[in-house]
Amino acid sequence: MISRFHHQQMQLHKWIINVSLKSMNWYFLSLGRWTKPTATYLQTLRKSLFPILFSISLIIALLVNSLTAVNAQLPRQEIRGVWMTNNDLHILRDRTKVQEAVSQLRQLNFNTIYPVVWNSGYVMYESAVAKSLDIQPFVFRGLDGHDILADLINQSHRQGLMVIPWFEFGFMAPPSSELALNQPNWFTQKRDGTQTSISAAGEVMWLNPFHPQVQEFITNLLVELVNKYDIDGIQFDDHMSLPVEFGYDKYTVDLYKQETKQNPPANPQDPDWVKWRADKITDFMVRLNQTVKQRKSSLVFSVSPNYYDFAYKFHLQDWLNWVRLNVVDELIVQVYRSNFQSFISKLDRPEMEEVKQVIPTGIGIMAGLRNNPVPIQQIRQQVRAAQQRGLGVAFFYYESLWNYAPEPSHERQAAFQDFFPYPAIRSASVR
Repeated sequence: MISRFHHQQMQLHKWIINVSLKSMNWYFLSLGRWTKPTATYLQTLRKSLFPILFSISLIIALLVNSLTAVNAQLPRQEIRGVWMTNNDLHILRDRTKVQEAVSQLRQLNFNTIYPVVWNSGYVMYESAVAKSLDIQPFVFRGLDGHDILADLINQSHRQGLMVIPWFEFGFMAPPSSELALNQPNWFTQKRDGTQTSISAAGEVMWLNPFHPQVQEFITNLLVELVNKYDIDGIQFDDHMSLPVEFGYDKYTVDLYKQETKQNPPANPQDPDWVKWRADKITDFMVRLNQTVKQRKSSLVFSVSPNYYDFAYKFHLQDWLNWVRLNVVDELIVQVYRSNFQSFISKLDRPEMEEVKQVIPTGIGIMAGLRNNPVPIQQIRQQVRAAQQRGLGVAFFYYESLWNYAPEPSHERQAAFQDFFPYPAIRSASVR
């Protein structure tokens, strides 16, 4: 696959060559038209001009190659991000703490913040969409009543950081959420009729990604966010998917029978049944991308899934196909592993090599949890491995960068400064 960037450089080479040839032809044609020189004179002139023209062509070629090399290494192509989760709400709600956090990230040469905006069936901003469905009895606001997302965006943009809101829960919602209680027909089930699974977020239900009303709901949330805020992109993660055991609700079964003239296989891992559901999710992602791009073409459509083999086989998330269909503008694969060999095995997979030739690609690295701190040496080893392979990085999550850690905060911050010794400015309009 030829990358978009490489294609642009090839076109530039062709353009310069064509211009040079046309200019030479025009010059000699002009001489023939106005001076009517003899054939001998023209031959002598060509010989005398050849060294000059050759030198000019050589200089142009060197300049183009130099420009290509510089552009290929543009620092803004490198992802240096951090997720801000519900655990960071005490920071997000305080303007002063947000300013301090953003300034600190800028000083350490980060360039992207991924703040959570969709979690546990609730949005993190005042939403007319959520209000119309009566699924959110409260609004997350700052300490002085301000809009926390707008504040983060404003302060981040002043410091030159991109803000890409993160739809953390994707199709998940807790059984106790107003969304699950008020819209029971929107949720799918396993073959035995059970509707929940156990995730890192606890017991959850799964919205039916094939149901048109669910698709309309997710689309409306995105359109609202794009229209309301000066965001740089949208991010979905591994939960914009469906566990392979699900999809046996009445709506999906009827749709499958209508399209295939047969019942869904009893085995949820049947290859054709897996592909049918994965393709349906892909179709929705294509439409979702088109919808948001129509409103703001420069938006970064970001995806942060698990490694491909797991994502497709166990969560029906065919993200490699999404990339090939030009749906994804940046990819951050979550590789939350303490074992280094297991970590690098995911970085060296062939699909990673393919994708990084096309779009900015990074690795999600665990910086620590409150009950499971991660030593800086492990983080350093993983960051270096990613950088050596031409990959960016994003850390989960903000507060664990230098808090909840085995080392003092100043030691952690010094390490991050070492990871990113120079700025890497990103732009939403440049891939």
